Amino acid sequence: LPGVANAGSRLQESRERLSVCSKLCYAVGGAPYQITGCALGFFLQIYLLDVAQLDAFYASIILFVGRAWDAITDPMVGFFISKSSWTCFGRLMPWIIFSTPFAVISYILIWFVPDISRGQVMWYLIFYCIFQTLVTCFHVPYSALTMFISREQSERDSATAYRMTVEVLGTVLGTAIQGQIVGKVDTPCIESPLFIGMTNSSVSLEELNMTHDTGSLTDTRNAYMIAAGVIGGLYILCALILWAGVREKRESSELQSDEPVSFFQGLKLVMNHGAYIKLIAGFLFTSLGFMLLEGNFALFCTYTLGFRNEFHNILLAIMLSATLTIPFWQWFLTRFGKKTAVYVGISSAIPFLIMVVVLDSNLIITYIVAVAAGISVAAAFLLPWSMLPDVVDDFKLQHPSSHGHEAIFFSFYVFFTKFTSGVSLGISTLSLDFAGYQTRGCSQPSEVNFTLKMLVSAAPVVLILLGLLLFKLYPIDEEKRRKNKKALQDLREESNSSSESDNTELASIV
Repeated sequence: LPGVANAGSRLQESRERLSVCSKLCYAVGGAPYQITGCALGFFLQIYLLDVAQLDAFYASIILFVGRAWDAITDPMVGFFISKSSWTCFGRLMPWIIFSTPFAVISYILIWFVPDISRGQVMWYLIFYCIFQTLVTCFHVPYSALTMFISREQSERDSATAYRMTVEVLGTVLGTAIQGQIVGKVDTPCIESPLFIGMTNSSVSLEELNMTHDTGSLTDTRNAYMIAAGVIGGLYILCALILWAGVREKRESSELQSDEPVSFFQGLKLVMNHGAYIKLIAGFLFTSLGFMLLEGNFALFCTYTLGFRNEFHNILLAIMLSATLTIPFWQWFLTRFGKKTAVYVGISSAIPFLIMVVVLDSNLIITYIVAVAAGISVAAAFLLPWSMLPDVVDDFKLQHPSSHGHEAIFFSFYVFFTKFTSGVSLGISTLSLDFAGYQTRGCSQPSEVNFTLKMLVSAAPVVLILLGLLLFKLYPIDEEKRRKNKKALQDLREESNSSSESDNTELASIV
């Protein structure tokens, strides 16, 4: 009967709804990746050069090999997860829990200076790669967990919004914890030799000595270890909260008679799915643009704008703005659609990025640009992870007999995010090196200031525009999403009814 069917449908939907507590616990699981990634992204290069005192060439090898290693670990972890069987804790949760303690140990050892004359390069290279592998074992299954916390698309979108809010908070925490602890003993800038030659030599030497006496190398090393311990403790706490508050659910649309195809067959199917490739291509360019801005904005504020003592607060303004506006973008995408949210949210940063370069240095304008950039960062954080489940659902409808590929979708998505981070790091480092960047200098040549303007304005604007053009090809609009949702619901109901009829027939035979 229609009334009974509607009542049963409403009851099923109510059972699929996630509590606020469950969404919060799920969201907390996204913090470790962001906290550790932010601390490593902002401080590892400085640590290797100034604290571990490695040669710049070897520091570059460590940083780039670590990124290249991700190209292996992300698909590899996706492969092993796709082969994992269900346990009493689920299929994904065991990966998260068992990788956590080893990830924390390897993370702390990255920030430890071993008392050995040779082998330091191998020490940091090995533990950096080990940590990247273990954090992948945490983050890839955690990302794929989105598809297993609820069958309702609206609930997954809501949980994703909670997650993105916590992840942005995680970037704030990573920057704040590492910056505040290490910053107390950080060494200030050193005047360039040109400046020293133009001033009284005794005064110059006294100033140089003051820069080195503000904190001993041992104090700096201890500060890095304390910061690593605090972040490691937060990593464990977040993993425990995730494990205690989230229950992984087996997909109801998965038919018992289906045989999962091999990883490589699944990979071929995934990479041939047009919607997935177009989504990745669009966010590849926009992510690269925002990462160029993120990685060079502190240098831009310090040297080009001359706000050396304010850049910490400016970065904090960006992160707080992003955190506070994620709920707005969640409302916006539900009201106007995800593709519209992409165009409005990501493009809103363009005029402000142009403004900060064209206008004269002004602290108020810089803060306005920081807030506006944070609003776009929030959209760039939320929308990729909100749109990816739609692509997975679209894939299921086109390949109803193939299942268990969620980890492949998410592992390659995570890989491309890391890939853009590595590319932005390489572009920035090479560009500044060619421009004549002076390490730890109080000022920089005009060529460096021009390069920084290109890295935080011209290049991000071009990349964002290219990404938005690619999004025009993305085929899943709101109408398509609603049709997919209804078709999946029909598929699940058909699967459930066939399972019930099979059970009834088996019982009659018995």
